[in-house]
Amino acid sequence: MLATPLTQRLGCRLPVIQTAMGWIATPALVAASSNAGAFGFLAGAVMRPAELGEAIALLRDLTPHGFGVNFHSFQPGAAEIVEIILAHRDRVRAVSFGRGPDAAMIARFRDAGILCIPTVGAVKHAEKMAALGCEMITVQGGEGGGHTGAVATTVLLPQVLDAVDVPVVAAGGFADGRGLVAALAYGAAGIAMGTRFLMTSDSPVPAAAKAAYTAAGTGEIAVSTKIDGLPQRMIVNPLLRRIEASGRIGMGMRAVEAGLAMKRQTGMTWREVLAAARAMTSHGDLSLAQAMMAAAAPMLIQRAVVAGDTRNGLMATGLVAGRLRDLPSCAELVGRIEKDARGRIAALTG
Repeated sequence: MLATPLTQRLGCRLPVIQTAMGWIATPALVAASSNAGAFGFLAGAVMRPAELGEAIALLRDLTPHGFGVNFHSFQPGAAEIVEIILAHRDRVRAVSFGRGPDAAMIARFRDAGILCIPTVGAVKHAEKMAALGCEMITVQGGEGGGHTGAVATTVLLPQVLDAVDVPVVAAGGFADGRGLVAALAYGAAGIAMGTRFLMTSDSPVPAAAKAAYTAAGTGEIAVSTKIDGLPQRMIVNPLLRRIEASGRIGMGMRAVEAGLAMKRQTGMTWREVLAAARAMTSHGDLSLAQAMMAAAAPMLIQRAVVAGDTRNGLMATGLVAGRLRDLPSCAELVGRIEKDARGRIAALTG
């Protein structure tokens, strides 16, 4: 009952994807989730080519299973990153991304036997990705973390299922076996979870940040448009309150600060920072200042989820964090999901 196009195409035991959260989906977490029976994605979008190559090499030693890699076409070294992924086609089963790759790049992955699974938040984007040749799509409803839309998963998922002819993975609000069964009942090929895997003992997030995630209630999780002009779901903390209180001048100053932070922490030149920001403006209605803040937002997230500074960093999260209070291992989590899902299916089928 739990065998779907997702498990068949990706080779995992359960139709559950661990998403590629920046700074969090490290080789250790990807290996833990994959070894538990899910399918893990490595967060390549925040890595330089050499760093990604090292991470993939390490991951190959940590798990015998296939895994995925996430990247963005506008990140520094994107062309080299694509070649690195293709060079590891024997183990890299899939790539994930937002908007960016064109039909030619998608065809290269498909010809190499690598599944393209973009994440979308609107029906029109799902239709576009299917038209470009993507063979599976993850649709994230408004409950999801980070950049998110206004349409709830329970409405967006059936819309996308009716609009495209490829398998669809449901994301946004999932954390357990009953959610998996609900998604399968809609017609999805499985679920993708970010926040639930962040909130595990295998996650590299420092204890202070994990404590903030487990303590947050649904009323302390909000969507902000002040970070880069697009809706993003975050745990409300002192930094987010300061950002929400800032005007246009303050946002402009933060854009410069964001560029400086990105330059300092990544080693990018100002030319590379501006090039990355300009590339992002070509994929949406972002001003250059907004794009700079969007490009540098991972640095602010890194401050919280890597350095553990929960006051001066941003904590992206799905709304589902508001009901999660424990930190199981990936093995415990996936085991619970499977047991719960089989129990729900048995109850429904009599």
